[in-house]
Amino acid sequence: MADQKSLTSSPEKATTEAGTTTTTTTPPQAQAQAQAQAQDDVVLVEAKHAADTEHEMTLLRAIKLYPKAIGWSVLLSSTLIMEGYDLALLGSLYASPAFNKKFGELNPVTGKYAVSAAWQSGLSNGARAGEIFGLIFAGWAAGRIGYKNTTVASLVLMIAFIFVLFFAPNVKVLVVGEILCGIPWGAFQSVTPAYASEVAPMVLRPYLTTFINMCWVIGQFFAAAVNKGSVGRTDQWAYRIPFGVQWVWPVPILAGLVFAPESPWWYVRHNRREEAKQSLLRLTSRNQPGFNVDETLAMIEHTNELEKQLKEGVTFRDCFRGIDLRRTEIVVGIWLVQTLGGQNLMGYFSYFLTQAGMDPSNSFSLSMGQYALGMVGTAGSWFLMSRVGRRRIHFSGLCAQFCLLVIVGGLSFGGNKASVWAIGGVLIAFTFVYDFAVGPVTYCLISELSSTRLKAKTIVLARAAYNASNIFVNVMTNYQLSSTAWNWGARTAFFWAGSCLLSAIWVFFRLPEPKGRTYAELDILFEKKVTARKFAKTKVDPFDLQSHGEKRLSLEETQSHGEKEIEA
Repeated sequence: MADQKSLTSSPEKATTEAGTTTTTTTPPQAQAQAQAQAQDDVVLVEAKHAADTEHEMTLLRAIKLYPKAIGWSVLLSSTLIMEGYDLALLGSLYASPAFNKKFGELNPVTGKYAVSAAWQSGLSNGARAGEIFGLIFAGWAAGRIGYKNTTVASLVLMIAFIFVLFFAPNVKVLVVGEILCGIPWGAFQSVTPAYASEVAPMVLRPYLTTFINMCWVIGQFFAAAVNKGSVGRTDQWAYRIPFGVQWVWPVPILAGLVFAPESPWWYVRHNRREEAKQSLLRLTSRNQPGFNVDETLAMIEHTNELEKQLKEGVTFRDCFRGIDLRRTEIVVGIWLVQTLGGQNLMGYFSYFLTQAGMDPSNSFSLSMGQYALGMVGTAGSWFLMSRVGRRRIHFSGLCAQFCLLVIVGGLSFGGNKASVWAIGGVLIAFTFVYDFAVGPVTYCLISELSSTRLKAKTIVLARAAYNASNIFVNVMTNYQLSSTAWNWGARTAFFWAGSCLLSAIWVFFRLPEPKGRTYAELDILFEKKVTARKFAKTKVDPFDLQSHGEKRLSLEETQSHGEKEIEA
């Protein structure tokens, strides 16, 4: 009967009322839509399986699967050894008699040569200003030519600019050299955390991103060691040897980096799927059971498409729009905390103790002990982060730093050798706390809390704000410690204890917990405006959001991925 006939969407015969048969066909557009939907469903299933695999992946399993990614990330992060070396070098050279005689002026009161507070600020802030230009360059270049090529170009510039420092005839040229060297340093600052967070799975992210802090400490340790070996010299090599040592780093790093793979996330953002797949294969071990490169690639594509659906663009302006405004504020705030928590006193360690009356040779020895303990602290943070949330570590570290700064300020009233050595001991403890908690966790947080599509640009903005704030911090510290200016001595610690306390309050109310979250899960948490203190206990499913076409979020007070996160 006519009322019992049925027409299907696929090509088949249907009987009409006249008894004839006709063939109906699906329009090409509908067929294309059906195929696209089927492909999306396959990608979704593969992406969910890859995400589940990441959640279940152990550290040992990740090391076996991603040894190449670990190696390439470590090599790229090693570029920051140079920045840590030079910034610590300047603070140490201010305690060198030969350096002060060459670039400083005679103080008629003390009868000694010293670089004035104004020129000390010029040297320190020159590097920071150069880094801001480097950050802007890297934010533009990384989006167009990739993390790898941006770093290669910066290393070439680094090799050339070191000549300016090495042959500087006066303090004015030395400032120019610091500005020029700051340009590649700024590029390294933005590229390294972004690359480290994208080439490895979730379980390896905290280790590879916090290794960046280890590179800083290694550079600072070498600066103290080189200065200790040259401080006894009275000729020009007392400061030229420390500057010349900077050529040791960029040449071998450049030789290895030309063979490094680009981030697969970068390829996906540029719609170069096949190259992204080849990059993943180069980052992983072959023939590993349980690993499917297509599923991992599907997860990257799913996250990229999810962020597109959340109205995220890829320009600097988009960092201040919608949900990304909050993410930008948090990442910028995290790095500003690094300048306001009293950490600047560590860079002036030798100078600080020399001004307090300690022999320069002894101050360099103590600096080496300080930075060696910092390396131990960073390694210890790897153990800590596998068990405790980033938020709790960061907040607790700031509270400990506040207490230590108050102690340093109190010891300033001692006025004897014993109190000077006690101050040195407390500052060593401060370095350990910073490198055990706040320092390394910062690199992990800024890499995880920025969206993948805006990661490089968000880090650029945050690090530029960090460098701009450092200009203020360096000017303040130089005048606070300089014998030709305010000459506060150890009482300087009281000032920074106040700013450290304010930083801890901001962290308590604004810093969320990203531990154990994939990038897609973090996107949903920010999109739903979950408060910072509820991040760890909020359960989300980004795949459920796409498959049902609606934003579903369970605000149950449940344990996140089987682990209870205690609020700071």
